This record gives sequence, C-alpha cells and structure tokens, in this order.
Amino acid sequence: MKSLYDTIGKDYDTTRKADPEITRRLTHHLQIPSESKVLDVACGTGNYTVAIQESGLQMVGCDISNEMLTRAKGKSQYVQWDYADVTQLPYSDHSFDGVTCILSIHHFDDLVAAFKEVYRVIDQGRFVIFTSDPNQMNNYWLKEYFPKAIEQSAKKMPGISNVNEILEDAGFEIVGQETFLIQPSLQDFFLYSGKFDPHMYLDEKVRSGISTFANIASEEEINEGCRRLSHDIETNRIEYVLAKHSSVIGDYVYIVAEKN
Repeated sequence: MKSLYDTIGKDYDTTRKADPEITRRLTHHLQIPSESKVLDVACGTGNYTVAIQESGLQMVGCDISNEMLTRAKGKSQYVQWDYADVTQLPYSDHSFDGVTCILSIHHFDDLVAAFKEVYRVIDQGRFVIFTSDPNQMNNYWLKEYFPKAIEQSAKKMPGISNVNEILEDAGFEIVGQETFLIQPSLQDFFLYSGKFDPHMYLDEKVRSGISTFANIASEEEINEGCRRLSHDIETNRIEYVLAKHSSVIGDYVYIVAEKN
C-alpha cells in the first residue's frame, strides 16, 4: 500500500477533492460536539481531514505514505499530520473522541490488528468507515468495460458482514450502516464517481488517481476498455449499459461502530 500511494500521491489532488455531502455524513455519524478530537486513519493527502476540521472538530491525520503526507501538510496548519501504520498507531490509549477511515480499509493488510488499534486509541466514541461492498462493486457498470480489474478490486474489498464481525471482535458495538448513492454533483473522483459521467474514465489523469486503474488494471485492459467505452458513448449505447446496472443496494456504504 505504501509504495502504491507514494506513486499515485504525486498527482492525486488533480482529481481528488473532499465531497461536501460525504463530509457532512461523516461528521453526522460521528455524533460528537465541536472541538472533539478525531483521528482520520489512512488520511491520504488530507482532503477529508481538512474538510472535517473545518466543520469544527480537532483533527489528526495519519498515513503510511510520505508522499501523501507531504501534500497534506501544505493544506492546513490546524491539523496534526503523522506518519503511522494503522496496525501500530503512535498514540496513547483513549486519545480520541472518534475515528474516521475513508475509502481505505481494502488496503489494510491486517484488518484485525488495525481495528484493535483503532479501538485502543478511542476513548468513548464512534469509528466511522466509508467504503464499498463487493456486491456493490460487482454491480458497477464499469465491469462492462474493465471486468478483470473490477472483479479483482471487488475481491480485495472486505464485505460488510466481515467488517462488522471484525469490528465486534475488536470490542466495538455496531451502530448501523447507511448506503450511499453517487450523485451527478459528486466532487471527489474515486472509482465509481463517474457513474453518471462515463467520459471521465477516458481521462488518464482521472484514472491515475484511482487505485483500481493505477494498481490493478493492466494497460491492455485499460486501452481496450477505453476504446469500447468511447465507442459506446459515441453511439449512445452507454445509456443502455447505465440502465442495465441500476442499483438497489447503493454504490458505497458508511459503517458506524461505537466504543462505549
């Protein structure tokens, strides 16, 4: 994970921004007063860390990629930025009122150790995870054009039931989950953010900020998939593809756990 994000971190902020609606729901699910201290695990370049801080919380962002952290540190002097492995967090027990983790748990080599560490550093409060489930990913219309990459990416993604089980084993109580549907106004260009804008995936800069394309998809599959996608956009066949992959299970999901 470290080498991957050191590589894509160089141009990450070209297409990756904190989306206001995702940020709003993250802070809503934390359910803590202003000025509470929150850790953003695997914070990347800190887009969401800064956005949550601007909502009134005291933020600490940690990541294992120095490249990502270098960019994060230039965004806010009010956030504490730390180099840290999620399985060995450099914080005392009961240090935080809440923890967030945004689109990152599929990169953790050891979810059990990671969640135990998160549990340790929370005093009393919530752990809010924004992620996707393999069933959601396998319904993305992207699978029509990049089948191997999406299948492999989905296999790497921990399922909701598995995540909940590990959270409970770590000591957390599961508060609940909320599905998230991509909207056309989405500002953060992660994997399925182009749900309503297929042209987006033809842009190499956009693909370079998405780990599925940067790390999993072969160049051959990307070239062939983009060729077919471009043809379907030109012929309007894309409308049929989008309709065929409409979702009733959401595109992403918030998982909310709590330490009492």
